[in-house]
Amino acid sequence: MTPRIGALIPVRLASERLPGKALLPIAGRPAITHLLDRVCASRYVTPPDVVVCTTEDASDDPLVAVVEAAGARVFRGSRDDIIDRFHQAAETFGFDAVIQADGDDPCTDTQYMDLCMERLLGDDTLGIVVAEGLPFGLASKAIRVSALRTVWERHVAGRNDTGFIYYFTRAGLCGKAAVRPVSPAHQHATARLTLDYPEDLEFFRALFAELHREGELFGVGEIVALLDRRPELVRINASLNDEYWQRTRDLARLAYREGDTIRQVEV
Repeated sequence: MTPRIGALIPVRLASERLPGKALLPIAGRPAITHLLDRVCASRYVTPPDVVVCTTEDASDDPLVAVVEAAGARVFRGSRDDIIDRFHQAAETFGFDAVIQADGDDPCTDTQYMDLCMERLLGDDTLGIVVAEGLPFGLASKAIRVSALRTVWERHVAGRNDTGFIYYFTRAGLCGKAAVRPVSPAHQHATARLTLDYPEDLEFFRALFAELHREGELFGVGEIVALLDRRPELVRINASLNDEYWQRTRDLARLAYREGDTIRQVEV
């Protein structure tokens, strides 16, 4: 039987560092729509199977019309427990496997979504395949819903909106593999392509001013080539990476059950 494949994208508007960031304009459109363009371009999904997973908070109401206008759908669930939000969404839509892209990453690369899913579907022992080695903010994952169900059953419910992916990659709860860059031209050691701070918004607006063309998608190769030519663009926000990773280490407090024992996930 052909597996039913979808995509899950977590998004909240109540960001502490850059409130409402998913709806802030980049190249004249809300930031989230640029990510939806890229996910919907995957050969494994159609727009109605792309699901933005947000919360039931009233502050996230403005997302709905924007997402639905792009042809995707919305699932609303737990505010802080993304594992539960994902699990409920996958069960609601009947997915067997999902592309998982982060809502903060408007330039997530479609090619690597497809490479991750291809690898996952080709090996029944795998629960997750992650793209590694790309510029920060361009990678995605492919997750088997049976692995998501295992993580959901064993995770200790609570706040996991920071670092949730470590349940899949560091807790030993499912088989994992990685897809690496297919070309050195897809690598950049210091670029930062995630939207968390005002400087990130400045960076994306400058990037799109150079590369965006209506009706076309630019990918990792074009991004890296531009940043190699224009290193001043990298300097807009690259200094924030250390702060970002320190914040992740401080906030990621993940635990799961192993029999009667509660274990902490390495962060």
